Amino acid sequence: MPNPDEPRRRARRGPGPKQPERPSAEIPFGRKNYIIFALAAAVILAGYVALSRGSITLAPILLLSGYLVLVPWGILAK
Repeated sequence: MPNPDEPRRRARRGPGPKQPERPSAEIPFGRKNYIIFALAAAVILAGYVALSRGSITLAPILLLSGYLVLVPWGILAK
């Protein structure tokens, strides 16, 4: 039992656990990025079609330009 003659002490509490900040719901890619990705997919598909028809010059050019130019451009474009 607490002694009535002693002053009451308040329990010190900190600010409590911090609420985690919600990450902003930002879409990483915009319309421009998706257009470039679609163009890259079309060029890569055309490269595989050309490859299946026996092209040994056009197919590698299309595939390399799709994979090494358009896909990274679609990722990095702002």
